[in-house]
Amino acid sequence: MKRSLSGIKPTGKLTLGNYIGALKNFKNYQDEYENFIFVADLHALTLPIDSKELYQNTKDIVALYLACGLDPKKTTIFLQSDVSEHSELNAIVQNYLYMGELSRMTQFKDISSKMNQSSIGLGIFAYPVLMAADILLYDADVVPVGEDQKQHVELCRDLVHRFNARYNEEVFKMPQPVMAKVGTRIMSLSDPTKKMSKSDPKGDIFLLEDLKSIEKKIMRATTDLGSDIYYNKEEKPGISNLLTIYASLKNISIEEAEEHFKDCHRYGDFKKEVASVVVEEISKIQEKYNEIINSNLIDEVLKDGAIRAKKVAKNVLTRVQKTVGLYGKE
Repeated sequence: MKRSLSGIKPTGKLTLGNYIGALKNFKNYQDEYENFIFVADLHALTLPIDSKELYQNTKDIVALYLACGLDPKKTTIFLQSDVSEHSELNAIVQNYLYMGELSRMTQFKDISSKMNQSSIGLGIFAYPVLMAADILLYDADVVPVGEDQKQHVELCRDLVHRFNARYNEEVFKMPQPVMAKVGTRIMSLSDPTKKMSKSDPKGDIFLLEDLKSIEKKIMRATTDLGSDIYYNKEEKPGISNLLTIYASLKNISIEEAEEHFKDCHRYGDFKKEVASVVVEEISKIQEKYNEIINSNLIDEVLKDGAIRAKKVAKNVLTRVQKTVGLYGKE
């Protein structure tokens, strides 16, 4: 069975965008692949974050993994920081990527445009190196990612080519990025030209948000001129975003969503139906989350997940250590 690996960084409260772009799809992989899903808590340290916030976000993500349908019997769920091999492999593979490559990464360039480069931590610059180590440590065949992370997986593939060619053997398996057909990029409700990104209280829908607040946000969502409902990101970015949300949650295509609303010419009625679908989906998640968050299940799942993840990671790390010539790694 092929292996799938993905993770989420606990730097803020998870949004509807996180659910549609990642969480909703994670559970679909666990019957098709040997599934490894982690919380990327080491990545969260690349920018300043309050320690209590990081702790709570991490706990919430694990609870939401479970609430969204991940089965710990089918999926290995673990914390990045519980498996020291992540950092150990990172220390090796950082020597096989170049500063020029890292400086061209979109995420680094975006942050650089907003901050003084002299005050940006090394972790932000080297973020794709640790991400590559995360992927390669589990011999991942496929890596489910959002549109904004695909570039990092491509850099990881470059690393695999370079490393394997250097030692003339297939040390690392070549990973393949996969993205959902619908909903890879959910936009802000207040500004549909920007991604829903955990930092816009008016435009973000949070998975643990009050349901009435969610409904109000959708009803107040920015829309476009005219009254026809169809998908066109240039002409109708607001309507297109709401259609994407609707189609993703109903598990239908954008074309089917357009057909459903072809006779609807009142944005208020359209938004009301979208809101109903969103609230119904999130209410089910919140109900399961509330059962999980105060139980012992999270600790039990993470303990078992760390053991299972470490077993795979240790074998891969040892293989790499022996390949590069580190003495005594038998």
